Amino acid sequence: MKPYIFDTETTGTDDSKDQIIEAAWIELPSKPHAFCSAHPSSMPSYCERFRPSVPICLGAQAVHHIIADDLKGCRPSDQFALPADVDFLIGHNIDFDARFADAMHLRRICTLAISRFLFPEKDSHTQSAMIYMIGRRHSREAEARDALKGAHAALDDVRNCAGLLAFLLSEAMDQGHACDTWEEVHALSETARIPTIMGFGKHKGLPIARGQLDPGYVRWYRGQAETDQYYLEAFKRAGF
Repeated sequence: MKPYIFDTETTGTDDSKDQIIEAAWIELPSKPHAFCSAHPSSMPSYCERFRPSVPICLGAQAVHHIIADDLKGCRPSDQFALPADVDFLIGHNIDFDARFADAMHLRRICTLAISRFLFPEKDSHTQSAMIYMIGRRHSREAEARDALKGAHAALDDVRNCAGLLAFLLSEAMDQGHACDTWEEVHALSETARIPTIMGFGKHKGLPIARGQLDPGYVRWYRGQAETDQYYLEAFKRAGF
């Protein structure tokens, strides 16, 4: 079983009706150290466009700039499939792509969550912002800008994510986090996903801690039909 950096472009953001129109991945080595010492161009990669059966939303099109004419002659979107040997899916906000690929059952490593966890003081944690941060650290902002000219094209995004992932793994190890196996990287990602600050509702912006949140609100949230497992874990850890 193997780890893959994965990205999609879609007709919109509603995975119940929108569809994949471009997908790309890079197959990574079985060990993080081997990945960090290799160049993304040396790793097997894939990119393909697909023809949807629903229109492309204007908002999505304004991001990826794919038009219907680009997809003529492509395979239908429902023919997309991940490799059979995938074990870990890696990406920036990977849950979005995993939902469209019907792959939420796979172990997922989110570079967005890890970015927020390792650099909580930064004003933005988008993939582009993180690439610029790396560029500033090495006085290579112009190179970062060049790398981002193809942002929101799936293959360019997975290549940029590979560079970001290698940086994050190095930073995580410098901060004392175990990253010798993909299982350990996944564990770091799961820890990073657990919020410490409320991101919604009447308590938005408050620390998730006793004395800060109304216990009644926590009980109300737990009773909702749709809840975020990571907020539930955060409430549990805070003693609610």
